[in-house]
Amino acid sequence: MLRKAQISDVKDIQKLLTFFASRGDMLSRSLSELYEAIRDFYIVEEEGRLVGTAALHIVWEDLAEVRSVAVAEDAGKKGIGTQVVQACIDEAKELGLKRVFCLTYKPNFFARFGFRIVDKSELPHKVWGDCMKCVKFPDCDEIAMILDLD
Repeated sequence: MLRKAQISDVKDIQKLLTFFASRGDMLSRSLSELYEAIRDFYIVEEEGRLVGTAALHIVWEDLAEVRSVAVAEDAGKKGIGTQVVQACIDEAKELGLKRVFCLTYKPNFFARFGFRIVDKSELPHKVWGDCMKCVKFPDCDEIAMILDLD
């Protein structure tokens, strides 16, 4: 079941994100960050268990980031990642945003939605705020991708 996240989901979201962050696949998120951004998140539950999440983070009047995309390893290949990312894209369109971007290690996944690879220098500097917390900064090896919505 896909739905917007609630306060009661924060610890489960953090647990899922921390699993992938510990492998270097994404940034970790503190409980404080997650509580502040809870309205950004979608989740998928199966039998009362959180198995997938993604967030739409507004950056500017015309730009948002699809971030924190994670699906439990034992729930993969069921379309859960597609559900949460599509929900973020749909919301971005409803809000009237012109573009969404992501930083990813899975460009083929995001390409299925129409995202295209861009040079990181094409992204505004304000998107790099979270990057300074990353152990890989400034030598980011993620791939920047953009989806034009109009």
